Amino acid sequence: MPVSINRPAATFTKPAVGRFAPSPTGALHLGSLTTAIASYCHIKSIGGRWLLRIEDTDHQRCLPEFRHQILLDLERLGLHWDGEVWYQSQREAIYNELLEDTLLPRVYGCQCSRKQLAGHEIYPRYCLPEASLRRHVDQKSQSLAGKKVRIELPDYSIGFLDGIQGMQWANPQRRLGDVVLRRADGTINYFLAASVDDGLQGITHVMRGLDILPLTSAQIAIMQYLTLPAVAHWYHLPLVENQYGQKLSKQNLATPIDTSSKHHCQRLIQHALLLLKQPKVEIDTPEMMLKQATQQWQHTPLHNQSCLGRSS
Repeated sequence: MPVSINRPAATFTKPAVGRFAPSPTGALHLGSLTTAIASYCHIKSIGGRWLLRIEDTDHQRCLPEFRHQILLDLERLGLHWDGEVWYQSQREAIYNELLEDTLLPRVYGCQCSRKQLAGHEIYPRYCLPEASLRRHVDQKSQSLAGKKVRIELPDYSIGFLDGIQGMQWANPQRRLGDVVLRRADGTINYFLAASVDDGLQGITHVMRGLDILPLTSAQIAIMQYLTLPAVAHWYHLPLVENQYGQKLSKQNLATPIDTSSKHHCQRLIQHALLLLKQPKVEIDTPEMMLKQATQQWQHTPLHNQSCLGRSS
């Protein structure tokens, strides 16, 4: 069976660039805070830049008040990003251009309903054109209008070294199937937007939650299709869980963090670092606490872990 190992180009002269990419479907909670602090401390500990990207392509669920609150919370916590904030809602023309140009030979329209797909974990390719028609791109862009747009992911194993979870192998076709890149209403999905922006922003280090690990092989494949620079280093953090053992998330009504006072911010930073199994830091301004945390940062205590702890 063919295999592919994610081998980025030599990066010894390439500056380290990390990112935090929240979705403003709600306020930050303890789980997203630990991801922000971990990604910040890690990339700063190696002299890199920490970028902020707001993943807000879902216009129905992403609200302006949450975008504002996320930025405010990060500033109050001393998590100051480098450069300008990227808003994916302002970049949809770029995603659509790449979808209907570079990716066009590999995508196809799908009109299957949820009822038709009931019971299928992997898309059964009901709408996949015959092999002889797949590479003909003439008028194909128009045929995608008003349909879900799926991409043919490769049917071979892709390997990458995760700095926390160890060596990973996955066949994106067999694990995920032909994922949707654009919904029928035109909404750009995570797979496409994250792949494009990680490449165009020159992201070298991705540190994010363990729940995203199963999607990584698809992202690597899409970035390869687009001939974008590969992410050199992947890290998937153990998750913070609620009292029922579920991932702490907005969908599970996680409590928003409270950054309304310096004291609250200090306690939040302490709590996040404790969950991340980092050495204690002295109580000070948020900026000084993060500076000390950066100097002490080590991710070895997180190796091969799936849960950071439970939120009270």
